Amino acid sequence: MHIVGFNGSPRKEGNTYQAIKTVFEELEKEGATTELIQLGSSNIRGCRACFKCFETKDNRCIQKDDLNGFVEQMVAADGILIGSPTYFANVSSEVKALIDRAGLVSRANGNLFSRKAGAAVVAARRAGAVNVYQNINLFFGIGNMIVPGSSYWNIGIGRNPGEILKDEEGMKTFRDLGQNMAWLLKKLKG
Repeated sequence: MHIVGFNGSPRKEGNTYQAIKTVFEELEKEGATTELIQLGSSNIRGCRACFKCFETKDNRCIQKDDLNGFVEQMVAADGILIGSPTYFANVSSEVKALIDRAGLVSRANGNLFSRKAGAAVVAARRAGAVNVYQNINLFFGIGNMIVPGSSYWNIGIGRNPGEILKDEEGMKTFRDLGQNMAWLLKKLKG
């Protein structure tokens, strides 16, 4: 089992990172390998809606930045985690660019992520996180992916880096998510 996780926060070791790391720890206990990609420091741009990916059908976007490498990593993985901080009740701009562009490339090429496991991991200071959780899961749903549940929505509360670790319910939710994702991936590999 190999899981790739995208940290959509510009803070490399902020609360979103801590949440993803917690999920990864549970996956690794079950024998999974994990890979973390820091989206917040990438040059990923938004989709131009040129639809060239539907013409070329080569699993690539014609824009020359990091996205094509990300798509390759997503295709190679069994599971995909997308983590985002909550910015004005929505995903970060980097996560939005990943969702829009990787989603279009996937659809243009016969649903590249079909039947992979996908999970959202969300950090918030106070409110708006349910919208972030929903938007990431909508990407997984339209991509024909399978979303494991947890003991609550995959949301942790904290403003300053590391504060999320004090959110006991959020941390339990992330641990439960990691365990459920590992269980699901084992069943899918079955």
